[in-house]
Amino acid sequence: MHQRTTPPTAPTVTTGRRGMARKALLAASALGVVTALMAPVRAGAAPAPASPADTAPTAATPLAANGQLSVCGLQLCNASGQAVALNGMSTHGTQWYAQCVTDGSLDALAQDWRSDVLRVSTYVQEGGYETDPAGFTARAQKFVDAAHARGMYAVIDWHMLTPGDPNANLDRAKTFFTAMAKKYKNHPGVLYEIANEPSGVSWSAIKSYAEQIIPVIRAEDPDAVVLVGTRAWSSFGVSEGSNESEVVNNPVNASNIMYTFHFYSASHREEYLNTLDRASDRLPVFVTEFGTQDYAGEGANDFAMSQRYLDLMKRKKISWTNWNYSDDHRSGAVFKTGTCNGSDWTGTGVLKEAGVWIRDRIRQ
Repeated sequence: MHQRTTPPTAPTVTTGRRGMARKALLAASALGVVTALMAPVRAGAAPAPASPADTAPTAATPLAANGQLSVCGLQLCNASGQAVALNGMSTHGTQWYAQCVTDGSLDALAQDWRSDVLRVSTYVQEGGYETDPAGFTARAQKFVDAAHARGMYAVIDWHMLTPGDPNANLDRAKTFFTAMAKKYKNHPGVLYEIANEPSGVSWSAIKSYAEQIIPVIRAEDPDAVVLVGTRAWSSFGVSEGSNESEVVNNPVNASNIMYTFHFYSASHREEYLNTLDRASDRLPVFVTEFGTQDYAGEGANDFAMSQRYLDLMKRKKISWTNWNYSDDHRSGAVFKTGTCNGSDWTGTGVLKEAGVWIRDRIRQ
């Protein structure tokens, strides 16, 4: 999200060398997995109750149903080669809102909301990763493990924001993604988002960064999907006067990748919607962040414009995660302020207007 930086004062079948180990993690039972693979990603049955992080998810969950993901053509596809669209939520910065990512809140996300995916946002600056690399790596792994335990996928989000040039944190990114890829190299449930919202920097510089980070991940984890941020706060350049053609004409030299697009529907109108439509005709796209408010995650919700985006993404099977699963005072946080200090996470009574709306869309 643009200008999101200040915290509130109030509280096709993949057949890589890791494939067999990944598949083993899915097998709660051979029959269960076979049955699950016949089900769509929006499984009708509610996900199974939470299990320990080292226990394979049951067949009712999105992870067990779909297995190792890969990019096939313009689509995200499951282990049987079927196009899937993951729908879910993004955490807020874990340096500020770790208290909102609990066993109870994730049980609610997986079971009550029926989410497919959790995006775990590790800020680099602003009191984040750079202040305690080992601590924030461990925190990210804890939340990824918790998502997996509930049968959800996890997007590992390297939340670089300011400075906007991802190369400014190149060495830190290499260290972080080496650690994450080593841990999850045999797990089918991760996607790596390597640069949240580049800004004030050319596409060629972002591409260069991606072509240095992707091999670091592939050296440990050759099979997982990598998500590449685009110019101008992941708008395919629109917010800085460009468009998707710069990526179409000069794509990242790597396979099994997707490009990210972010929007905030009260601010980002027809030009952005049309860009998403055009870009997804030419490139594999994953919307790793969006909101129903303005670009700062504040103000009134524009649900009509938001629904137009969701209708487009549903029609084109574009995966998405909504910003954000916290009780931040802004209108873009789904929980009412103070919720994360309690133990009640389910239903709509604890949710702001945006939370009620997005929960309903995920449940659909």
